[in-house]
Amino acid sequence: MSDYKDRLRRIAVNDPLLLDDEFGVSCDDAGLDAKTLAIARLASLVAVGGSEPSFGEHADAALSAGATTDEIVAVLIGIRPVVGTPRVVTAAPLLALALGLDVDAIVD
Repeated sequence: MSDYKDRLRRIAVNDPLLLDDEFGVSCDDAGLDAKTLAIARLASLVAVGGSEPSFGEHADAALSAGATTDEIVAVLIGIRPVVGTPRVVTAAPLLALALGLDVDAIVD
C-alpha cells in the first residue's frame, strides 16, 4: 500500500486507478480495521442524512466488528460539533431502531 501522501493526492485528483485492484485499495480495504471503518460509516450516514435501512446495515456491521452499543451511540455525541445538533437529533431515532430500540417507548 502506498503512503498517505500518495493516496491523498490520488483521491484529490479523482485518480480512476485509486479503487482498481492494481493499486490495491478498495472501499473495504481502506487501511482501517473493520470496527473503525464501520463507525466512520455510521458517522458519515449521520452527516449526509442517511436512511433507516442504511443505519441498520451499518450498525449491524459495527456490532459484528466488535463495536459496543455504547461506542455506537458515542458517535452521535462525538460528531455533533461537526455535523450539528439537528443532524444528530434526526439520526438518533434511526440509530435507535437499528439497535433494536424504540426511543418513544423508552421510559426514564
